[in-house]
Amino acid sequence: MTGEELEAGSEPVIDPDNPFARAAALLGAVIAPPEPEELPVAEAPVAVLATPPPVAVASASARTAVATAVAVADPIEEVPPLPPASPYDLPGSWFVVHSYSGYENKVKANLGTRIKSMHMEESIFDVVIPMEDVVEIKSGRKVTVARKQFPGYILVRMYMTDDSWGVVRNTPGVTGFVGSGTKPTPLSRREVERILGVRKDEEKKAPRFKPDWEVGETVRVTDGPFADFNGVIEDINLDQSKVRVLVDIFGRETPVELNFDQIQKF
Repeated sequence: MTGEELEAGSEPVIDPDNPFARAAALLGAVIAPPEPEELPVAEAPVAVLATPPPVAVASASARTAVATAVAVADPIEEVPPLPPASPYDLPGSWFVVHSYSGYENKVKANLGTRIKSMHMEESIFDVVIPMEDVVEIKSGRKVTVARKQFPGYILVRMYMTDDSWGVVRNTPGVTGFVGSGTKPTPLSRREVERILGVRKDEEKKAPRFKPDWEVGETVRVTDGPFADFNGVIEDINLDQSKVRVLVDIFGRETPVELNFDQIQKF
């Protein structure tokens, strides 16, 4: 039997005329063990990939959503510093500018336009018309109105240079700076804080009463037992909102104390 026949697995060819070959073939058939039966091939177990439970997935998503919501709701930003409590501590100095009375708002608007058009924002910072709340008597009723503290005057916060001086001084309606001689004089801390106030965490003070009449002026009584009588104001008490009026009763001047809302200009 050749090597090729062994490799191919084919049965050997027996020579019928050779007795030894026939005996050897018979002997091999008896001795050779039977071929084993083929065992069924066990299928390899299929690996099942473990998936995370939906609760874990939801938990991770929830954590991401919460983190995003916190980042959006509470962004990390730099908190701007609070302005100084006193306007005197702001950059520049406060100067008083004189203008035509009644044209303060127009001058303020003109000056603001010139500051922008001439690019003076880094030298001229603020233009203020000081105002105050006052209580007046109108038609027998107390009315709170805003009034100019200093008619004909405007406050300007600025660095005083030749250029900034020229921008302010040449604004239509401005007649000049307030100061000694030709040199503008800045306001002191006390003056600035008295006019513009100091920032405090307090309630706003009550408006100041400004009577519409003066001592020695003739007024008419509008309410009370002396209604329709005329009289001359002898004294004004702002703290108690009362006025003492000399009323002519039967040819004699009699002092009568009245409230502010009981009189009007004659």
